[in-house]
Amino acid sequence: MRKKMALILLGSMGLALAVTIAGRGRIQFAERNSYGEGTKTEAYTVSVEGLLEDRNLQLEIPERVYTEKELAEVFHTVMEQLDTIILGENESFDRVEKDLNLVSRVEDYPISIRWQMDSYEVLGIDGKILKEKTTEKGTLVEICGILSYGEREAMYKRTVCVYPETKTGDAAVLAQIQELFQRQEEASREETKIALPDMLDGKEIRWETPSDKKGLVILLLGAVFAIYLPVRERQKEKENEKRRREQLLCDYPKLVAEFALLMETGMTMRHAWEKLLLQYDSQNKYRQEREVYKEMRETHREMQSGIPEAESYERFGKRCAVSEYRKFGALLSQNLRKGTKGLSALLRMESIQATENRKNRAKRKAEEAGTKLLVPMFAMLGIVLVVVIVPAFWSMQI
Repeated sequence: MRKKMALILLGSMGLALAVTIAGRGRIQFAERNSYGEGTKTEAYTVSVEGLLEDRNLQLEIPERVYTEKELAEVFHTVMEQLDTIILGENESFDRVEKDLNLVSRVEDYPISIRWQMDSYEVLGIDGKILKEKTTEKGTLVEICGILSYGEREAMYKRTVCVYPETKTGDAAVLAQIQELFQRQEEASREETKIALPDMLDGKEIRWETPSDKKGLVILLLGAVFAIYLPVRERQKEKENEKRRREQLLCDYPKLVAEFALLMETGMTMRHAWEKLLLQYDSQNKYRQEREVYKEMRETHREMQSGIPEAESYERFGKRCAVSEYRKFGALLSQNLRKGTKGLSALLRMESIQATENRKNRAKRKAEEAGTKLLVPMFAMLGIVLVVVIVPAFWSMQI
């Protein structure tokens, strides 16, 4: 193992020595970069017999430059390429409809180009056509490219004729219609109305006002409202049913207690029923009628119309559509058939149970309300924390 390590070390030392010796070979020339590659910096070790020994020296070596003959050939080659490059998407200099491609350099040649022209009315310095200034007759523009290499320059000139872009398809037809209208307008400038052109190349032109989108908007709004209305009605029905149920449950303990109290005084069920209605009417003349008394009044009308009393109580419980009232109606109906003995005690027990149920419902509502308040409370807590912590954090950063 040690022998291998020693051999590797000796081999590395030998190779490093060989590279160093080869790298320190004596040289006579410095290599330049090719045309356009720029100046480069090279490091050398310099010695002068009797004066200097192995000193480091860095030299800046400029790139190679063209001879006069070479530069003339390069200028000529670049100009030939410019004939194709600057045309861009145009086919010839005699009809220029699209922007020219006035480049600042040509690839592979260290020649910079700047552009000038004798008129900037229809053609910008960047080669873009000012379309609103072009005419159908065309506008002659002489463009001049100044090719530079160091201090030497050459001139490239071309004359171009700039036209408005040729329109095809729908754009061409619309342009013709626009021109016809322009003629009509010029011929009737003293009149209040302008006659719209009616023929184009022997074909009729039909003019219409654009369709108004307000009708579509109204239709969409009507459709949305039509969908929303029944949904809203069902929602209102559910809300009304919920309020009605809560009101019935709220009034139930009082109704049963008062009915039991009247039964204990010796009244019949029907008389007790009528007594409760009379008492309610005398105390609530100007208030909104409670749902339970509305159903009780309907039950009283049924009794007066000939419907059996027992059946009327059962129908009362069904109309209320609450289990407590169904139980109350069934209790009255059954005891009417069997006799009212013990009914007061049953009603008293029912009243106590109803009161307990009402207390439990009130507790649940209070808990639900407290839960709903948690969200705004946490939001307020977050705001307070931000107000307190952010300034403190900023002061720590400062």
